[in-house]
Amino acid sequence: MLNYFSLDVYASVKSAILQRKFSPIYFLMGDEPYFIDEISNLLIETVLPEKQRDFNQTILYGKDTSIEEVVSVCKRFPMMAEHQLVVVREAHELSRSIEQLTSYAEQPQSTTVLVVCFKNKKLDKRKKLAKALQKSGAVVETKKLYDNKLPSWIEERVRALSRNIDYKAVAVLAESVGADLGALHNQLEKLCVIVAKGETITVDHVEQHVGISKDYNTFELRKALGAGNTAKAFTIAHYFGLHPKQHSLLGTINSLYAFFMQLLTYHGLPSKNPDAVAKALGVHPFFVKEIEQAARRYPLKSIVSILNTIKKADLAAKGVEAVPISEGEALRQLIAKLT
Repeated sequence: MLNYFSLDVYASVKSAILQRKFSPIYFLMGDEPYFIDEISNLLIETVLPEKQRDFNQTILYGKDTSIEEVVSVCKRFPMMAEHQLVVVREAHELSRSIEQLTSYAEQPQSTTVLVVCFKNKKLDKRKKLAKALQKSGAVVETKKLYDNKLPSWIEERVRALSRNIDYKAVAVLAESVGADLGALHNQLEKLCVIVAKGETITVDHVEQHVGISKDYNTFELRKALGAGNTAKAFTIAHYFGLHPKQHSLLGTINSLYAFFMQLLTYHGLPSKNPDAVAKALGVHPFFVKEIEQAARRYPLKSIVSILNTIKKADLAAKGVEAVPISEGEALRQLIAKLT
């Protein structure tokens, strides 16, 4: 079974594991290590009870093993247990010889659960191994989440940790940490040490314990631009210039580009119903009023030229035909052109 990644696929794979409906092979590949780690760790926790792990669980590392050894271990029988679990971490180190796993994939040991963690790599779907795994295993190709999927992922993770989180805290975390799910997960766990079960994580908690200012972040910069609050936009730009490590110019430019692409999408929507807008843009309904306000300030005819301006700023930040200036000054110049 070859699964192209989505959050629904991820939930389905986890659900089957928790129901102990194991596949003989889990081939976890792609460019989002967080999901690969989550599925492999869940299998480690679920396949075998702790007392059976000493004799029936083997963890191998790609740089220290070979396909021959992996297959040899997989062909063993479990000792006084229903299954044995074999996990190959850093399997990308075996990318040159990974096709040698084909013969085993065609006839996997029914009592073995093999987990291959093939991070930041993908199988060639035209070759024999991928075709064999489609018949005998579960292949999950993970992908980075799009920015508009981050808020719902954050809310889901917080619910799983038995807490709530307010919409502004979600927005600030998504904007400031970005699509690094490992980093986001670590920050959420840190916040859950501070916030008790059943209580709500607020933007004040984020500011105090994650180190992200609730007043000086890309979310507030976009809001200031949309509201026509030029003074606040320049104040935030000045703050970013003083803290370039926390607020990189390229990161801010990417956020601004995404914001104006949202406005471009908004202008093209057939329905401006708040629920339809929230769904189309992937935002919390609370933010629709701010988007409507920004869209009035930036009509459709102005957005194409604004996007070109931001693209030029992006090239300059990468050193293409750039005049040497500080990141703070470059951002202030860009803000001046957007206000």
